[in-house]
Formats: sequence, structure tokens, C-alpha cells
Amino acid sequence: MQCLPQFEKVKEAARGLARIKKADIINLLNKLADEAEKNIPELLIANQKDLDRMDENDPKFDRLKLTKERIEGIAADIRNVAKLPYPVSEILEEKALDNGMSLQKVRVPLGVIGVIYEARPNVTFDVFSLCMQSGNACVLKGGSDAQYSNKAIAGLIQQVLKDEGFNPDVLQFLPPDRSAATELMNAIGYVDILIPRGSQNLINSVRENANIPVIETGAGIVHTYVDASADVKKATDVVVNAKTRRVSVCNALDCLVLHESQLKNLPHIVEGMKPFNVEIFADDKAFAELDGNYSAELLQKANNESFGTEFLSHKMSIKTVASIDEALDHIYEYSSKHSEAIIAEDPEAIQRFFNEVDAAAVYSNASTAFTDGAQFGLGAEIGISTQKLHARGPMALRELTSYKWLIKGNGNTRPA
Repeated sequence: MQCLPQFEKVKEAARGLARIKKADIINLLNKLADEAEKNIPELLIANQKDLDRMDENDPKFDRLKLTKERIEGIAADIRNVAKLPYPVSEILEEKALDNGMSLQKVRVPLGVIGVIYEARPNVTFDVFSLCMQSGNACVLKGGSDAQYSNKAIAGLIQQVLKDEGFNPDVLQFLPPDRSAATELMNAIGYVDILIPRGSQNLINSVRENANIPVIETGAGIVHTYVDASADVKKATDVVVNAKTRRVSVCNALDCLVLHESQLKNLPHIVEGMKPFNVEIFADDKAFAELDGNYSAELLQKANNESFGTEFLSHKMSIKTVASIDEALDHIYEYSSKHSEAIIAEDPEAIQRFFNEVDAAAVYSNASTAFTDGAQFGLGAEIGISTQKLHARGPMALRELTSYKWLIKGNGNTRPA
């Protein structure tokens, strides 16, 4: 195994993290944030090498792109992570038994966390900072699209680790080739959990081929349902924001589900999308309402592929329904269980939506753009889990821990 020495090093380095003081981790993360800002020119040069190899029309281009403002935002997130309570050793439960023994259930790190991801160099910073603040070591396998960006970021992190007296082996960065991903998926005994971040194809591949535990961070096929009771201004503001704020992210709106009583308001609801050249794939009723009221070159009739698609671009579908039941049925059929929203003033409709929609994040009268670890007050995120075992939704410090039982006795023996 080409990567075996790295796996051995990171496993050993993870042991040493149990002896690190919390204050030292905080200092490390703040130093990393400072150095990220100081090295913005160098990071942008490396990032440009990656951008030069990608078509600007590729949905991954925006995810790959770093800017001065984005790096400053990453640094702010690292500082926010440093401010969060250190979760390790938190007492989750304690009790005294009749036999005199005492039990404590305490939070512990997962150990070594592996992450396979695509064209998102910010993930390198995010994963490392969250792993350090939760007592974990990490093995990162970025995609070839971001190889120059990730190499520069990983090099910066390891230099800061050395400067601050940490073992740099707590971060292992694997080559961008597929064979490294295969080795990581089979790193039994070295990597405790594997988290894929990227396209549905990547997630499926990891789930199907990994021989170590996997937490899925699924694709975001996101719906917003505008109920008969919806306030039109709220619907307009929320829908436009959810679609256009940043189209390449997993919480961006893909399908507007519209109660037919709101068809007359549809031209107004999508008016704000015209400046962004959002291409709309509308079902028959929505198309008839928008025909002549929306740019002809941006309006298409929907087909079967228009629904259940994560566009990751300036594209959106519209499905018209006659009732909230139809809306719930449509979302049930096509949802990826990531983020779903309802715009409504009827509290019963909102409660039904909350009760019946099966997703990691369910909203009323708010944009799905908020599904994000930093926005949830978690500092940053290692991914958004769409599964139900261990963690769901934005995964941050607590989601990167497990627990163990501590039992104190006084010579206790168990009767036969």
C-alpha cells in the first residue's frame, strides 16, 4: 500500500492528541487563521493554477474558486471554531449504582477521520480545524481539480503545526489519484470513520466500496413549497435567495413547488431571477403563467429529468400542485433528504410540513441557504449528513465524537 506509512503515522499521532492542552489547540487554530490571511497572495496563485484547468461553465468552478474575501471568511470560521467549547471529556450521563460503583458516560474523539472530497479547497481548512478542536487526527484526499490549492493549504497547515510544537502527522494529505482513494476506503485499523463530500457519484462510490465505516453527506436536491397561505413577499425574497445566493452549493434551491392558487403571483416571485439569468423548467401550468412574463430564452417546458436533479447552476424547475398533500408527495418522491422549506402563514400547514418531511434540515419561511455549520452556530462543518445513524445535518465538533463509559469501583466483584 503506497499510503500505508501515512496511515501508520496518523494513527500514532492521534494517540498523542490526548495529551495536548486545550489552550494549545486554541492558540494553534488562531495562528492558522492569521497565517491563512498573511498567505492570501500565495494561496490565490496556487488556486489560479487549478482554475486555469477548469471550464468556467463547470458547476464546480465556483466551488473551486478562492478569493481574498473567501479566504478571510475561512479564517473567520477557524477563529469561530477556536472559540467553541472543547467537547472532549464532556460528561453526558452519570449515575451511582447500588453496589457502590459510579458510572460516567463521557465524550471522546472518534480518532482518525478520513475525508474524500472534490473541488472544494476550503474543506481542507474546515476539516482540519474541526478535527483539532475535537481531538481528532485526519487523513484528507482531495480531488485532482484542486490539487494545487490543496497542496498549498496542507503545506501551510503543516508548517503552522511544526511552528507551534505539534506533531505534523495529525494531518495526512494523500495524493489526488484514485488509487489513494481506494487505499483510504480500505484503511481498516487505521481510519475510524470516512466522510465523502462531493457529487452523488462520489458518495455512491465511497458507500459501495469502502470497508471502513462511512457517514454519507448526500447531494442536495432542494425544494421550497409555496403554500396557498404564503405571504407573496416572503415567498419572493426566500425563493430568489435560495436559488441565486450561490448556485454551486448543496443547499441551493432546485425545485419550486407551487400551490396552484399562487400561480397568479408566480411572475412576481421569479422576477428577481431575471438578472441572474436563471433558466426555468416549468410544468404546463407554470409555463402557461410565465409565457410572456419571463425571458423566452430562459423558459423551458419541464420533462422527467427536470425533477430530482441537483442543478448546481442557474437552473431551476417548477412543479404546480393542487394541495399540500401533492406537495408532500412530490418532495417525498424526489428529495435527497438534505434541506426542504415551506413558505406559509397557516400554522397547521407548517406543522404538517415539519412532521412529514424527512430531511436533515426543514424550514418554514426561511431560505435553505442557511443549512451550513457556521450559520447554525457550529463554527464550520465537516459535511452535511443526510443519513440517520450517528449524525444528521451539519456535522461539527460534537458530531466528530463518540463516547465511552468510565466506571469507578472499590474492589467490586460481580457475583456468580
